[in-house]
Amino acid sequence: MSPDKLVMMANQIGRFFVAQGPDQAAQGTAEHIRQFWDPRMRAAILEHLAAGGEGLDPHVRRAVEMLRDGQAAAISSKPGQ
Repeated sequence: MSPDKLVMMANQIGRFFVAQGPDQAAQGTAEHIRQFWDPRMRAAILEHLAAGGEGLDPHVRRAVEMLRDGQAAAISSKPGQ
């Protein structure tokens, strides 16, 4: 998948969470990507970040940085979720 497509998708996810404020938007976006994106997609967005992260909205950039740094934690602690 092209970096442009991944950036568009990540920014769309980020827009969903933006009403929760910048910190929660970053955490929610990171968690969504961690839970639902294919590992190859996650690797590609991390490569895009390493190359400068062009086009990522600020809180989405932070979300990808959180993924890179292992800071995205599970939202739910309930078994089976």
